[in-house]
Amino acid sequence: MRIFHSGLTGVSLALLIVVAGCGIMPASGPSSQDIRAGQADPAGLQYILVPVTPKVIETLAAAAPRLATAFADRRPAKEIRFGIGDIVSVTIFEAQPGGLFIPAEAGVRPGNFVTIPNQAVDAKGNISIPYAGAIRARGRTQIELQDAIVAALKDRAIEPQVVVSLVQAQSSLISVLGDVAAPTRVAANPAGERLLDVIARAGGPRSPGHDEWVLLERNGRRALAPFGALVYEPVNNIFVDAGDTIYLYREPQTFLAFGALSAVASGVSNSQINFDAWRLSLAEAVGKVGGLNDATADPASVFLYRGETREVAQQLGLDISGFTGPIIPVIYNLNLRDPAGFYLATKFEMRNKDVIYVSNAVSVEVSKFLQYLRLINGTINDPIQTAISAYTLRNVINGGANVIVSGGQNVK
Repeated sequence: MRIFHSGLTGVSLALLIVVAGCGIMPASGPSSQDIRAGQADPAGLQYILVPVTPKVIETLAAAAPRLATAFADRRPAKEIRFGIGDIVSVTIFEAQPGGLFIPAEAGVRPGNFVTIPNQAVDAKGNISIPYAGAIRARGRTQIELQDAIVAALKDRAIEPQVVVSLVQAQSSLISVLGDVAAPTRVAANPAGERLLDVIARAGGPRSPGHDEWVLLERNGRRALAPFGALVYEPVNNIFVDAGDTIYLYREPQTFLAFGALSAVASGVSNSQINFDAWRLSLAEAVGKVGGLNDATADPASVFLYRGETREVAQQLGLDISGFTGPIIPVIYNLNLRDPAGFYLATKFEMRNKDVIYVSNAVSVEVSKFLQYLRLINGTINDPIQTAISAYTLRNVINGGANVIVSGGQNVK
């Protein structure tokens, strides 16, 4: 009875441990119930769980890094205006010889004009014209500067006409830097050029386009976009302006995958996966890791971890009053039990360093619990069965010995 009592006590303790501490069960991450309940945990890191809906996808698409969104002006570049350091050429025409610039014997000349030696716009923004003095050039277009010179000479020259040309640009330059074949500064084209045109003038990107990013800085404002967005979404191939800085750099895009995914479960793939494309949808990302594990995954519990800016979180309509800092932890929940979920997954755009996690189905957790319980019961019952067997065997042996002894005495 003592053996049975201690066995029952062990079973009771084991059951208490299992029931009270389900966290000791092996798992690749939190259950879907834990994720949903964790939002209200005051002791943990606060986050917001957001179901993936068409409205959410539309909002995130509008917030994706695109140059067309950051620089909404679709008009061609403005007229080029002269600036300090520009080298200009000025040619002055008069209606007839004998004027201010053309001598009376002008017949030996090719025409009734004179070309002033090339000069740079000085630090005050002026150029010098004989008999007119300093003429402001800085901030003026070619036509405006021509008209200013004519106005200064009209009372002294014979019906003067002026042609001004930009010989060498020093102020209306565009810088193309970074991961291009020939980093350079190019003069802005008066006809207007787009980003890809200027990047081509610098030799184009040196590495595959899907890993390239384009940073555009204009008037102190910066915006970022994948190089592929310029190629496949022409609206992002915006016009450049004088003074723009274009910087290309290479940054392979990756995401992390954990939980009940086929490639993760089989161990044939690393948890960190490259996009290998300039843009990747959630459906494509799940496909790159073999899809959901049919034996363990809960299709309604596909989660994507991401930090969103406060601005995007507000656009999503989330309550962020309890959060501090510029980044809001967000967990997106995609339900692939819903047939429409796969369509939503094809529209949900992945971001660099996103984390995909798929939790196990409840039935899998129950099965693991029952298996663990059977293991504990078996561990407890084994010594009890061993003791019972030993006790029975001893009685059998002792009983047999008594029979032999008794039989011997009878023989005697």
